[in-house]
This record gives sequence, structure tokens and C-alpha cells, in this order.
Amino acid sequence: MAYKPKAPEVMPDINVVPMADIMLVLLIIFMVVTPMLQKGFSVDLARTENPRPMEDADKEDAVVVAVTRDGRIYLGAEQVALEQITGRVRELLTARLNKTVYVKSDARAKYGQVVKVVDEVRGAGVDQIGLLTEKIKEAGGIRTLAVPAPEATGGS
Repeated sequence: MAYKPKAPEVMPDINVVPMADIMLVLLIIFMVVTPMLQKGFSVDLARTENPRPMEDADKEDAVVVAVTRDGRIYLGAEQVALEQITGRVRELLTARLNKTVYVKSDARAKYGQVVKVVDEVRGAGVDQIGLLTEKIKEAGGIRTLAVPAPEATGGS
């Protein structure tokens, strides 16, 4: 009798270790890249109880002016001087039908600085200004801050 090698039996189990490795690598990539995708400048927004949703503020082509706690002004991700806002906003809105500009300011920014920014934006011929805020929710008699990640809220 001649020796006849046999093939090993087929295992019915799926090897999920490579798939888990790939998923962990993708998770790490998304965790690193996601903070970089934020357009504009990040500020701690003021909190309100009855804001109106402003989904258009999250669009790629939205014009957002940010006022930081220390009074710096950003148009998108670029820092601008107060005197430059009117001209820059006018340039951005020339070919648009929707002439809405969104202003977000830090909760601890000086009120006078925010008013000056709004006046400069109005001087550019803006139809509507949206003031971006965060919503306060009450849970069991305790007020808590609810920050929706993808959508911004505002009130005027």
C-alpha cells in the first residue's frame, strides 16, 4: 500500500482576527482625523434654553465668523482684523443667493466686541445673521448641557 497524504479537514469557523485588526486601525485613523475636519475656529458657545436649529451653519460653504474669549476674530479658519470683516464678507457673498452669515462667539467674549463684529457683518449687506449657541436641557430638575455634534443651534 502506498502512502496517500490527506488534506486537513476544512474548519467551519471564520478567522475574525484580521478583520478586527483592520477595524481597530480604521478607528484610530478616524479618531485622529476627525478633529482636523472641523472648519473654522472652535469656541465655547453661549448656552440657551430655546434656540432655533440652524442646519445650514454646518454646510461646507457656510460663512462663519468666530469671536474668541480674548477678542480675536476668525472668518472661517483665518484670523482677520475687525476692519477687514466687511470687505471679506462682501467678497464671499457676492455670487450667493443666500446671504446668511453665522456668528459664533465664546460665552466669555466681551459683549461689545461681538456687537462690533455684528455691525461689521451688517455693513457687508448681509440679509440674515445667525447667532450660534448650544442648547441647555433639563434632566430631573438639573440643568445639563446637551451639545449636538453634527448640527448647530442658534437664536437671535
